[in-house]
Amino acid sequence: MKACVTDRAVLDPLIESCDAVFHLAATVGVYNIVRSPVETIANNINGTECVLEAATPVKRKVIIASTSEVYGKGTRSPFGEDDDLLLGPTSKSRWSYAASKIIDEFLALAYWHERGVPALATRFFNTIGPRQSGRYGMVVPRFLAHALSGRNLPIHGSGEQSRSFTYVGDVVEWLCRLVEIPGTEGRIFNLGNPSEITIRGLAERIIRLTGSSSGIDFIPYEQAYEPGFEDIERRLPDISRIVALTGYSPRVALDEAIERTRDWMLANGLPAKEQAL
Repeated sequence: MKACVTDRAVLDPLIESCDAVFHLAATVGVYNIVRSPVETIANNINGTECVLEAATPVKRKVIIASTSEVYGKGTRSPFGEDDDLLLGPTSKSRWSYAASKIIDEFLALAYWHERGVPALATRFFNTIGPRQSGRYGMVVPRFLAHALSGRNLPIHGSGEQSRSFTYVGDVVEWLCRLVEIPGTEGRIFNLGNPSEITIRGLAERIIRLTGSSSGIDFIPYEQAYEPGFEDIERRLPDISRIVALTGYSPRVALDEAIERTRDWMLANGLPAKEQAL
């Protein structure tokens, strides 16, 4: 079945008939955020409210997918779930996505405290793996598509900004454990891999793992996105809370995650299909 998460005629009976809800639907990707901030804000907040409203009468457990973007320009590293959140000014549309996901988290916690919906939020740190598209700016599939087709890999900014990449299978394992563990309602959890790499280092690694002859092109932020675009220099998670609760730590290293994604793209002809990325 294919439907919008805000379609209550579809949503309500589905939630009534299920055991728990993983709310992953959202407008994501930097390109969408910069170009369509109204849609980003409306989709993310309205979608989450619809899911929580539908879960209220039947009290289904709801896991809300949030994002490491909510930490914004915070300088503490690694980021912990109880750290202060520091966003840029509202004049920069880049921060509208983080703001919308912060509201999603507030909604989840409010529905738990006020209406008894057993909801919690998980902050994803750059989840990657097979079937991810680079169409909306996701960096690993975008770099892979360029490398596999012999094009230079485009890096926005200096390339010295760092990120932590988490294999999708590790994230799924955490989510499956969270839904079974009691007492997680009203809490926030980082889901990420504590290893860190610069975007330039990521590009170089992908070139090596694909055996590509591609080079690297550095593109100013204002050319890639909008004038005055602000990026997050470092995004590293503290995962001690989720590890202590579930007994599970990430098991798929970055190289293996890239290789699995590369192999899936090759098997499905995606480098040729995503030439426009």
